[in-house]
Amino acid sequence: MRWLVTFVVVAALAVAFALAARYGEGYALFVYPPWRIEVSLTLFLLAALALFAVLYGTLRIASHAARLPQQVAAFRRRARANRANEALRHAWQAYMEGRFGRAEKLAGRAYGLDEAPGMAALLAARAAHAMRDPARRGRWLARAVDAAGASRAARLATEAEAAVDERRFEEARELLHELHATGPRHAATLRLLLRAEQGLQNWDEVLRLLRILEKRDAVPAELAAQLRSTATIENLRRKAIDADALAAYLARLPAADRARPRVAATAARLFIDLGACERAHPLIHDALEAQWSSELVALYGECRGGDDLARIEQCERWLADHPRDPGLLLALGRLCASRELWGKAQSYLDASLSAQPSRAAYVELARLMERIGRDADANRHYRAAADPKLPA
Repeated sequence: MRWLVTFVVVAALAVAFALAARYGEGYALFVYPPWRIEVSLTLFLLAALALFAVLYGTLRIASHAARLPQQVAAFRRRARANRANEALRHAWQAYMEGRFGRAEKLAGRAYGLDEAPGMAALLAARAAHAMRDPARRGRWLARAVDAAGASRAARLATEAEAAVDERRFEEARELLHELHATGPRHAATLRLLLRAEQGLQNWDEVLRLLRILEKRDAVPAELAAQLRSTATIENLRRKAIDADALAAYLARLPAADRARPRVAATAARLFIDLGACERAHPLIHDALEAQWSSELVALYGECRGGDDLARIEQCERWLADHPRDPGLLLALGRLCASRELWGKAQSYLDASLSAQPSRAAYVELARLMERIGRDADANRHYRAAADPKLPA
């Protein structure tokens, strides 16, 4: 539509000019003594327009010629930037596809073209790290320090991730603390710090970082629960100086953590080893009420002392809900044997072996046979317990 309007306007002007030239009687007079020049006004206007066009065209050509070196330089810069951006884009694609050698090569090309050299150097460093080449990774990281556009946070995070992967946990922690000292604590770097603290077995710090990450929904719930149980168990083992210290640490734990089967089983085992079975019994009972565990209930009968009859009654109540649980049947067998209820003990131990053969049940049955004078049966059960394929 625009070209049509332009055509109509130009045509109208041409018609108007032609009519003015045909019917116009004006003229232009130039006097320069002793000469006198008289020309028609139409011819004068045409000559003036032609002269203007020639002068304008000459000036435009001269201007373009004067700017030509700058335009050529700008064109070359744009072409160089386009090549560098294309190389960097393809380098990221290759990195995501797992083609780390090609990613490093393309990132090196982008670095050589001086387009975002800091980012290109860090990408090349990550690609070299993925190929397990610390020497080349170190060279790229050194280039990234002074490169234009280099991000200090990105460089420190890259170095810390490499240190964690290579189990240099102390160095990784120092790098991450340096990073967090001058900037926000992002979830990704907090997860790196969690791995570093886990590698250093700093379990109190692991638990603190887990709480922060869980508030941000930055760690899967199953992984968080597993890590929390592991950290709590390791802390339990460190706090188990005596029964009082262990009980004090357990009292500070949230009830949900104390009720986790792995945590409760570890704490109960530690109480048993410290000779404080009376503190293990309520711990096991509360954990089983919260979440049933065959391995945990087996410890309920391993701990001697206290009111065995009351514990037998409790186990028999649990048996109504878990009639084929091998751990519960093993606990009942142990408790009945401690009260010298030989027939019931043998019946429960045989039922445990029927539900799931285990080394512990064979050993308990062998000990029972020894106590009632059936040495041949005891030896047979001891031999069965020696089978390496049996679970503990």
